[in-house]
Amino acid sequence: MAPPTPAPPTPTPPRHTLLGRLTLPERNYVAEALRTETVGGLILLAAAVTALIWANTFEGSYADVSGFHFGPASLGLDLSVTHWAADGLLAVFFFVVGAELKREMVAGQLRDPRAAALPIVAALCGMAVPALVYTLTNVVGGGSLGGWAVPTATDIAFALAVLAVIGTSLPSALRAFLLTLAVVDDLFAILIIAVFFTDDLDFLALGGAAVGLALFHLLLRFGVRGWYVYVPLALVIWGLMYNSGVHATIAGVAMGLMLRCTRREGETRSPGEHIEHLVRPLSAGIAVPLFALFSAGVSLKGEALAGVFTRPETLGVVLGLVVGKTLGIFGGTYLAARFTKAELNKDLAWADVFAVASLAGIGFTVSLLIGELSFAGDADTVNEIKAAVLLGSLIAAVLSGVLLKLRVRRYRELYEAEERDEDASGVPDIYEQDDPGYHLRMAAIHEEKAAEHRRLAERAGAASNKPDSPA
Repeated sequence: MAPPTPAPPTPTPPRHTLLGRLTLPERNYVAEALRTETVGGLILLAAAVTALIWANTFEGSYADVSGFHFGPASLGLDLSVTHWAADGLLAVFFFVVGAELKREMVAGQLRDPRAAALPIVAALCGMAVPALVYTLTNVVGGGSLGGWAVPTATDIAFALAVLAVIGTSLPSALRAFLLTLAVVDDLFAILIIAVFFTDDLDFLALGGAAVGLALFHLLLRFGVRGWYVYVPLALVIWGLMYNSGVHATIAGVAMGLMLRCTRREGETRSPGEHIEHLVRPLSAGIAVPLFALFSAGVSLKGEALAGVFTRPETLGVVLGLVVGKTLGIFGGTYLAARFTKAELNKDLAWADVFAVASLAGIGFTVSLLIGELSFAGDADTVNEIKAAVLLGSLIAAVLSGVLLKLRVRRYRELYEAEERDEDASGVPDIYEQDDPGYHLRMAAIHEEKAAEHRRLAERAGAASNKPDSPA
């Protein structure tokens, strides 16, 4: 009797690649977005330095300008310059965040559940671990637990400014991971602000804001165009949201999430992408730097810096940013890869993930905002918390800079390979390997070079056969 035929082996499903190569449209979008954020980050860095110099050299004038009030008091909007920057200008920043998030969910990396799991888990761990580090530090030291949310946020613009200063060109996979991580991070920071820092609600104003948002959505849905329609409506929604007791920046996020970010036939760019492209420079180049100018001006005299490592609240912020962010993001990424059986991109190493995780410890814009909200009414503690945010971000920047510099040669090789376009088609060669036209163009280029070398060889041979040529 013949032995039974063995069943064919069950094919092993392909493993998902962690931090794999982006599609060409996604690569182009990430490159454009990060280019704007990098320029904005350098402006932000300059604004922060200016604020520190101004506040510590001409303390009186800085306080006078920051505390100057203006606005219609009858509408509840007689606010200080600092208040306008935090509640007004940052609404523009959060509008861009909302638009980014919407695009990521419908056309970017968050569209694919397997790909989305990585940045979501990494961002959650990158917020939970710093909060835990802060809480443990203050439980042991007997400090206030009110600032637990301060070290949970990452500042993408400041992180990119650090990359620009140290001259590191990250490969597109790491750049996209950092951007998506920051977008998800901002989403959870928004939820923290909405849930934990909402004052007594004015339901009439909140209802008016909801009606305004509904009208905003209907106008978008019916394709109504014109900034003169949307900008006044957005200002009304913002004012109502501010007076409702919910933090006014939530209005910006809500409007950003309503934009259509899918392309229809004949569109080269969706309305959401178009509006984000227009507003992002305003956010990165004006709104966020002005917020930094009037929020980062902390006194660095004596107690502010000396107390950072002795007071549990400020020490918790520094440790949360430097240690908590790094371990949280790296650990979350590793666990996501382990449990989803994803395989790390063969061009990268786990050391690269650790370096990017340490870079995410730069928490500036949203951390400063949450610091002000956490200790509202206590000016001295707010000043010390801000000093801790600045110092923690500086330490994270130096640490990540050292780690990234250790791999800069490898990053440069990968970046140059991604940008190489030998056939001058306008598309990087790495994306044309399955295009027969690319290989035909390259064959023609090499044949032309070969013909030129043959002519040079014949010319050299003819010269060597002359009687007076050297033997």
